[in-house]
Amino acid sequence: MNIGEELVASYLEHVKGCDFIQKNLYTPDVQGEIDVVGINLKERKVYICEVAIHLTTGLRYVKEKRPNNAQKLTEKFSRDIEYANKYFSDYERHIMLWSPIIKGSKEESKYNQEKDIAQIGANIKARYGFDIEFVINEKFLDCLTELRKFARTKTEELKNPVLRLLQIEESLLKHVRPKG
Repeated sequence: MNIGEELVASYLEHVKGCDFIQKNLYTPDVQGEIDVVGINLKERKVYICEVAIHLTTGLRYVKEKRPNNAQKLTEKFSRDIEYANKYFSDYERHIMLWSPIIKGSKEESKYNQEKDIAQIGANIKARYGFDIEFVINEKFLDCLTELRKFARTKTEELKNPVLRLLQIEESLLKHVRPKG
C-alpha cells in the first residue's frame, strides 16, 4: 500500500465525490502509469493524479545524479493528458500533482523545487493548454484537514485504512485531556 496514493484516493472519493477510483493505472497505449484516477460520473469530472511523497528531500526526481523534476514530471503529465484526452475528452479534466513538501530555495540556487513546479506548470500549459493543479505544502495540508473533518463525522467503521486511522485519531481526541 502506498499511503500517499491512499490519501489521494480517499480525498477523491469522499471529498470530490468520485464514483470510481483506480490506483496505479497502467496505460499501455501511452506507455505509462498514472498514480490515481478518480471519476465523478454525475459531474462528469475526471481527476488524473500524480503523487510524490518525498518527506526528507521534498520533490526530488534524479537522472544521472542531478535533479530532474521538471523533465520527469513534464513527461509524466504529458502522458497523463494524452490518456485523459483520448478516454475522457467529454469530461472536465483535472490534472493534479500531490506532494506534501516542496522546498523553497534561495532565488539564485541552481536547484529549486519551487522553480521546478513553475516550470512544469508552464511546460504543460504551453503544450496542452492545461493548468496543473498543484496540491502541495499548505494546500496538501488543507486537503488532509478536509479528510480529517470527514472522518470525524462518521461513526461507522470506515473500511479504508487511511480514513480509519484518521477516524480513530479524531475519536481519541474527544476522550483524552490535553497535557499541560
